[in-house]
Amino acid sequence: MIHNMKKLCIFLGAAALLSSCNLYKSYERPEVDTEGLYGDQVEAVIDSTSLGQVAWEDFFSDEQLRHLIARGIKQNVDLESARLNIKQARAGLMTSRLAYLPSLTFNPDGQVVSSDHGKAVQTYTMPVTATWQIDLFGNLLNQNRSAKAQWRMAKDYKQAVQSQIVAGIAKSYYTLVMLDEQLAISNESLKLMRETLTSTKALFEAGMADQAAVASTEAAYYQTATSVEDLKLALNNAETALCLVLNEKPHYIPRGTRVAQVFPEVLTLSYPVSMLSNRPDVRSAERSLQSYYYQVGVARSKFYPSITLTGQGGYTNNLGSMIANPAKLVATAIGSLTQPIFANGQLVANLRVAKAQYDQAKMDFEHKLLEAGSDVNNALTACQVARRKADMLDKQVQAAETAVHATKSTMEFGNTTYLEVISAQQTALQAKLTLVNNWYSEASGLVDLYVSLGGAAQE
Repeated sequence: MIHNMKKLCIFLGAAALLSSCNLYKSYERPEVDTEGLYGDQVEAVIDSTSLGQVAWEDFFSDEQLRHLIARGIKQNVDLESARLNIKQARAGLMTSRLAYLPSLTFNPDGQVVSSDHGKAVQTYTMPVTATWQIDLFGNLLNQNRSAKAQWRMAKDYKQAVQSQIVAGIAKSYYTLVMLDEQLAISNESLKLMRETLTSTKALFEAGMADQAAVASTEAAYYQTATSVEDLKLALNNAETALCLVLNEKPHYIPRGTRVAQVFPEVLTLSYPVSMLSNRPDVRSAERSLQSYYYQVGVARSKFYPSITLTGQGGYTNNLGSMIANPAKLVATAIGSLTQPIFANGQLVANLRVAKAQYDQAKMDFEHKLLEAGSDVNNALTACQVARRKADMLDKQVQAAETAVHATKSTMEFGNTTYLEVISAQQTALQAKLTLVNNWYSEASGLVDLYVSLGGAAQE
């Protein structure tokens, strides 16, 4: 029997060598066209230092913001769910690896036999059976590789969730900073408008202004007052939303001021395409592609024989009736081969499904790269436009404030109308609010650029 088993193993080994090498071939990234991936204004260079290489603790300068991000990473529900997914994928990987080992079972058996009221005879067998599947055609190998890719994909998904949490907290924090300053600006403008309203009423009583002037000034005052209330509501909603991300009850969020925020001064126009590999969503898409690649190998391996070795050893007292109570050790070994011949086209259909899933995953991976390149382009453009507008908005605010002081002074001497004063005050208010909005656009764009290069996902 041992001689026959050797012949079987030699035959199967030769068959494995003659089988398709695709059963064992490792995954290789398909050729992807990255020409112009970032668009026209961003150059894709071979090597460069970029924001994607900076840990989030170093990217954000505000200590209170860093503290919030650390709490969010620790407490966020979605991130905890992603951590549990990693554990599940790890268990699946462990299961696929254990498939290489023999399966052991213990199946004791005993019986008592008596005939014609004679003496009862007790027999028993205590065997241990080991079953081992020989992986000559890559079935277990490809299953293990696929499970490993899925485990890594789960880790990438967790980092993608972390990236979104970091970006969400940062943007929410900057929203609060922006709203704080806009509320302060609006309150200051409301104070000036109250003074204008008081002056207009005094002029009306002195016969130097009519009722229309008082009514128009009063309307402008209440318009600004309502915008103040809207800003207070927006602040409350932004704080509540941030608390939800932190998985905390609504409460006040301590924060710094706009001028205290420090951002990188120089934004390079050159980023290596390889930096996109820092993005966990890009990595996750490729892990999915890897997993489906190996599933194609699993589907192909089903066309080849399944070889199983079974061995049994144990202790029995029933080796034969010729010997009285012959308790001995027993051992057997069996080799079996199962070759699929006809399976109603199921094997062919399964292979076609696996290939289609691989093609779909490849298309998704290529699209994810395209999406990542667009993200870099859009974020960098937003930052650059905001920085170019900042100087112009500063000058606009200065001019508007000059106009407010000038028109207010001349109105007291009757050399200008109340409409010019109201218009100047509203123009100044809008210019200041726009300046702060533009600052937020720059801050938000920087966060988006940082995330699009994968920096926020670093552990």
